[in-house]
Amino acid sequence: MRDPANLRDLAKTGTFAALHFGVGFGVTYALTGSVAIATGVALIEPAVNTVVFFFHERAWSRMPVTV
Repeated sequence: MRDPANLRDLAKTGTFAALHFGVGFGVTYALTGSVAIATGVALIEPAVNTVVFFFHERAWSRMPVTV
């Protein structure tokens, strides 16, 4: 059986990735006017950040909540 927390983390990572790709493309295109450069930046930078974000979320989920 799949852990619902893992599925939630994957879903959050996916939506974060979609937003990040869009922002990365939009900002780079606005700055360069180049679809090719914007596409490259939008694919590489957010892809790396998305992987890092997933592991960041997993690490935080293992930390006890204290106030």
